[in-house]
Amino acid sequence: MNTEPTNTGKVFLIAGSEPLGSAGVQADIKAITRCGGWAAAALTCIVDEDVNQIKGIHYLPTDLIVSQAESFLSTVGADCIKTGVLPSAEIINGVAGVLRKYNQQPILIDPVIVNFAGEQLVSDEAIQAYKEQLFPLATIITPNFREAEFLLGHKLEDIEADLRWLSHWGSSVIVKSVDEGKYLVDYLYDKTTETITPHPKKKLILTDRNGTGDTLASAIATNLAKGEDLQTAVSRAEAYMNYFLAGPRYYISVGK
Repeated sequence: MNTEPTNTGKVFLIAGSEPLGSAGVQADIKAITRCGGWAAAALTCIVDEDVNQIKGIHYLPTDLIVSQAESFLSTVGADCIKTGVLPSAEIINGVAGVLRKYNQQPILIDPVIVNFAGEQLVSDEAIQAYKEQLFPLATIITPNFREAEFLLGHKLEDIEADLRWLSHWGSSVIVKSVDEGKYLVDYLYDKTTETITPHPKKKLILTDRNGTGDTLASAIATNLAKGEDLQTAVSRAEAYMNYFLAGPRYYISVGK
């Protein structure tokens, strides 16, 4: 009988809550738990939405967000920190202060700045704060291809050059869901080894893809928290996503 303790990595989330359970901190917690980690969280905002539209977003006070994070990190500690929705420059600056103080573990920044249609979700000031305050602290950033193009200021053209440019803040980067014909490809650029690894997935017809980016990022964060190197963490997260997307998963109505 194996009595060796398992490494259940603690992932601390700094992210928003939404009522559908398919994105935000709810999706993060599900992915972290399924991947064998322990999830804890500081909420940044509460989103009111149904399957048809976002009805409203209530920002939590920055000092409360910071205090939530301090309460956990100062007493329990994390093996990886992941950020999700950070809806204002003030909140981003507050979170950056926390991350500068607690920076002994991997930090995954999932920038929520544009939606899948390329529409900007946060202010110019918030995007600048991401660039100046958060990206330099990250172990890895995980933009989807629309966010990557927004940060680049042009369409993805030369994937190697574009990935290297996206790492110029100092972190590794994975660009999610690059459309390549029959496949969607997640491209990882590992800055420590200067290697690019494609992770192709066959396109699937999904009635609901809300939260898939959150799920992948949280799976990566969990594997990093369990002590895996970046290449292994991403490979195992991609394997989990193949199961998650193609196998049994929760479904919600697409609305009327």
